[in-house]
Amino acid sequence: MGSLRAFAGGTTSHGMHQLLRGAPRERRVFPAGVFLYEADDRRVLFDTGYAEHPWRTGAAGWAYRRLLPPDVPPGATVAEQLDPATVTHVVLSHLHPDHVGGLRSFPHATLVVTEAVHRAMQRPRVREGVLRGLLPTAARPGPVHVVPRSAFRPGPLGLDTADLFDDGSYLLVDLPGHADGHLGALVEDRVLVAGDAAWGRDLLGQEHRIRAVPRAVAHDADAQARTARTLLDAERAGVRLAFSHDAHPTGVDLLAPRPHHLGGP
Repeated sequence: MGSLRAFAGGTTSHGMHQLLRGAPRERRVFPAGVFLYEADDRRVLFDTGYAEHPWRTGAAGWAYRRLLPPDVPPGATVAEQLDPATVTHVVLSHLHPDHVGGLRSFPHATLVVTEAVHRAMQRPRVREGVLRGLLPTAARPGPVHVVPRSAFRPGPLGLDTADLFDDGSYLLVDLPGHADGHLGALVEDRVLVAGDAAWGRDLLGQEHRIRAVPRAVAHDADAQARTARTLLDAERAGVRLAFSHDAHPTGVDLLAPRPHHLGGP
């Protein structure tokens, strides 16, 4: 059995009343979550958090920082919290800035992306929330493993999965809706790292309350609602859900059984 630990690669904040109908007028801090799975000689990083300042992303980056201001104080990048040279794989859920910002600190790791995310890397579009200046260049020395859509098969819990290592330890999970090719990971059948399938666990199942602007930003809002229902079913079946923008305890193995008083799997 391996271990799964969470890190926050910076944070952002957003008004809840701007996100959900009927929400209070308050700003909420959202960590840019990153998850490291370690087992034998594998160290698999799920997403990479924000890039340190300054960003070289032009007017589009300026507009993004106005809408979702990133806070990346010294020592907060993922590369400053672990040894990049030991990371063997980087799995990207999608290409938004809070998920790819730290990617350039892991040039030699195998980059794992879905077919749709790989296409977006080749043709980044600002209207899809992808900033070219944060993406890897063609000169990146590490290999890129592109997972085709055909590799996903119906798996446990009603989810389409692709087995990254062919041993069942790390299943890539198709989680459509938020972005084209949006990806999660089911780790050792215990924890489902769900990326941006929801803004947080407490907001899962609240998709009907999402306001028009954030709803329009989603790649497929209807698919996002269906994904939410599937995730709720998975949780009821005993799988622990871990979203990128929830606050997770640092230094804690998320694969370890939780104390009984906390509930959950």
